This record gives sequence, C-alpha cells and structure tokens, in this order.
Amino acid sequence: MKPGPASLYNACMSTPVRQRIVFTGHVQGVGFRFTTVRLARGFEVAGTVRNLPDGRVEVVAEGPPAQIDAFVDAVREAMSGYIRHVERQTESATGGFSGFDVAF
Repeated sequence: MKPGPASLYNACMSTPVRQRIVFTGHVQGVGFRFTTVRLARGFEVAGTVRNLPDGRVEVVAEGPPAQIDAFVDAVREAMSGYIRHVERQTESATGGFSGFDVAF
C-alpha cells in the first residue's frame, strides 16, 4: 500500500536533522550552558552546548525538527533576559551524539 500525503508529511517532519544554533547577548557566566543541558532532557534531542571565544554560546542539536524547535523555544524562554539574537543553520543529522552535554 502506498503511503498517503499525510504519512509522507509525518515521516519528513520526524526525520532527524542537525541544527547549529548560536545565541548572542549576555549569555556567558549566567548558567546558560547548564540550563540548556537541563532543558534538553525534556526533548528528543542530542548534542552539545559550548561557549565561543567571542562571547556567544553555540548549541549543536540533532533530533526531529519539531523537537529542536520546541527545545530552542524553551531555551529562549528560560534565558530570555540574556539573549539578544539567535542564528540557526540546519544540516543533515550525523547521529554522532548519544546524549546532550557541555562541550569544553
């Protein structure tokens, strides 16, 4: 039996992707990385968070697009007073993460 449009849409929406998310603002020294790791536990995402030398914070997350969107929204909400700008790039998932951790 051939899948219908709804089945194809659902399959595409749950195909894991990798996103690189860079947060700009007063995001270092405020518990940003550890808050991000704690929040990641509530979503189907795997990856890392790390401070960048220029004062920004980088998150690399893999998972279903809807889960990554919800995760990023949760980070934005929890750390809203510190975030000034968010950049996102989407790539193909590599499956190289087994959990979500702080990268040093």
